[in-house]
This record gives sequence, C-alpha cells and structure tokens, in this order.
Amino acid sequence: MEQKQAHKSFHFRAKTTWSAARRAVLSAPGKPNVVVGSPPEFRGEPAHWAPEELLVASLNTCTMLTFITLAQARGVTLAGYESDADGLLENADGTYWITEVTLRPRVTLKSDAELDAARKAMDNVEAHCFIANSIKAKITLIPEFVVARP
Repeated sequence: MEQKQAHKSFHFRAKTTWSAARRAVLSAPGKPNVVVGSPPEFRGEPAHWAPEELLVASLNTCTMLTFITLAQARGVTLAGYESDADGLLENADGTYWITEVTLRPRVTLKSDAELDAARKAMDNVEAHCFIANSIKAKITLIPEFVVARP
C-alpha cells in the first residue's frame, strides 16, 4: 500500500498601515518597512511600491528561488542571475487584473558543462514556483543562459 506524503502548511503575515493620501506602510516583524501606494496610473506617487509591482516582483523572485533550488539539485553552480519582469494590467470585462507577466532571467553559469542541466531546471520552474501556481495570469518565461568567461 502506498503511503501518502504529509504536506506542511505555512502562514505568512504582513501588516498595512495607512499613512496619508494613497500611501501606506507595509510591515512585518523583523523586516524593514516598505512604503506602498497606488501607482501613478491610479493617482499615486511614483516613488512608492505599488501592489501591482509587488505582485510582479514576487513572481520574479519566486521564479529565481525556485530555479536556484532546482538547479542546485542538478549540480549547477551559478555565477550570476538577474531577471527583468514586466506585468500587464488590463481591464477585462470591467475588471482590472494582471493578465500576463513576462520574465526574462539571465543566468550566468561557471561552465558549458552546466548548460543542459540549467536549461532542464528552468523548464521545471513554473510548475514548482509557489507564486506562479497562485495566480491566474499568463506567465511567459524567456531565459537566457551565458557562461562566465575567466
């Protein structure tokens, strides 16, 4: 008889405290505060992080962390990683929502021998990324792999 694997549950907490106009402070114990607010497109201030940017940034960060985990499991040692992300907010049927996010990770590897393993790890990222699995936006992943030269 096959034994079922026990899965853990986790809670993540954040507090938002309104400060003025369309601005607030995002906080959590032991972490630096972040000023958040509406984006300029919705009468906010451009200097503050907007929820739309935070969602795109969360997906971009989760993709990176998932890739690192999968790549390390395949013996890949990264020399560098950076990623640009672009989220599209559209009005569909009278409701605004993030419809698409395009991620462009640039992965720098230590050797050509790691290219295949790194590509295979990237191919599995979306299926394992917690944030990607939590949103309904179309996610387009356009990775670039380069090898560091001495």
